[in-house]
Amino acid sequence: MSIKQTANNVTPIGVVAHRPRSPLLPRELSERELALFISVSERREVSPGEVIFRRGELGRSMFIVESGQIRLEFGDGMPDKLIGPREFFGELTLFIGDHTRVANAVATTSTVMHVIEQQTYDRLLDTEPRVLAQFMRRSFAYLVASEQQLIASLKRRNEDLLVTLDSLRQTQTQLSTAQRLVQTDELTGLCNRRGLYTFLEQLANARLDGTELGLLLIDIDRFKQINDRCGHLIGDQVLRAIAEEVQSAASPCDLPCRLGGDEFALLTQVTGAEELASRAEQIISAVRALRFPACTGLQISVSIGAQLCEEAADWAIWYSETDCLLYEVKGRGGDGYRTQD
Repeated sequence: MSIKQTANNVTPIGVVAHRPRSPLLPRELSERELALFISVSERREVSPGEVIFRRGELGRSMFIVESGQIRLEFGDGMPDKLIGPREFFGELTLFIGDHTRVANAVATTSTVMHVIEQQTYDRLLDTEPRVLAQFMRRSFAYLVASEQQLIASLKRRNEDLLVTLDSLRQTQTQLSTAQRLVQTDELTGLCNRRGLYTFLEQLANARLDGTELGLLLIDIDRFKQINDRCGHLIGDQVLRAIAEEVQSAASPCDLPCRLGGDEFALLTQVTGAEELASRAEQIISAVRALRFPACTGLQISVSIGAQLCEEAADWAIWYSETDCLLYEVKGRGGDGYRTQD
């Protein structure tokens, strides 16, 4: 091959030097991220003016725009944002779970989107942790910067923004590895569903002689009313306080976890039904005694379903059967527990 030499470098004749790709826009996906998400997503077509979600709704999905355009309407005097092809929105719910949407999302043109659900995202954390860790770090940096700018521009602090910013800061400081994020609930410090599944895989090696396996499902009574009356900051305090009581009722061989939203579980090794009922009573009494000075008169209660588990069965059966007991308590007004007959 002929060579053309200059004072600074040597370049083969006929070879075109590749220009480096422009830096990604704040909400733009890399080629690898885009291909990964699209491969596991649900494709959805929306019409102009169609509402994807509304402000105040609980979010459970992230969206990627393939073609068209989405407008995010924040209200309260804040400017709208336009989301175009290769860009994503609604991702915060995948990071902190059941996040309240802070804007309306409306299609401005005929738009093709891809929807990523929470369970799908959790599976990607297992199979592609490096790609997801890079995506999350860029997302957190953008979201934190955006929230700081919004807070600085407002004369009064918006409660929803403070909750979001606090959750993001906690997540950033604790995100040392993708594995930690997969298995830990950032708000309460308990295991999340992924941590539970890992524990179940190793449970056979951790069984204690002379014990039975028991499951308690704990659900906060009227939690939405707590958020509506006292705000999300108090709601988060309630979640953390109840997590501490579930943790206190656990022995070293047990697993307390937050399954999501206001639902907790305690997988425990007990000597029998009497000890299992005692654990439930301990949690109920401790929660009744909780007080929150920032919200006068607030009293908290929980409903609990509890049963001894057939070890030949799996988690899905344990959960389904115990959940039925839990909702019997809910149907009676809550603030109590129900064990299997």
